Amino acid sequence: MTEKDFASSIEELFRLYHWRYCHFRPARTLYGWRTAISGHAGFVDYVAVRGTRPLYIELKDEKGRVTPDEQIWMDLLKATGKCEVYLFRPSQWDEIVEILRGD
Repeated sequence: MTEKDFASSIEELFRLYHWRYCHFRPARTLYGWRTAISGHAGFVDYVAVRGTRPLYIELKDEKGRVTPDEQIWMDLLKATGKCEVYLFRPSQWDEIVEILRGD
């Protein structure tokens, strides 16, 4: 499963389980793929909230590696103790469903 297909499946779960979510998508430019952001690189792929439960989610296919910048963001977010931070891969599908369905 490609990361793009995986992302589409995750978004379906967000809608199914009533999560409000945001995803910053890259766009093709004259200089290659770019994601228009301001600030530090490596922010997680998704932010989702349901009720008082914030989730920060990085998606990777089975062979994808977390970049150093992505790891810094995940570590800093975890350190707040106020949000759930996940690295999701397609092989974790059953666990992902449980996390997103959970109360």
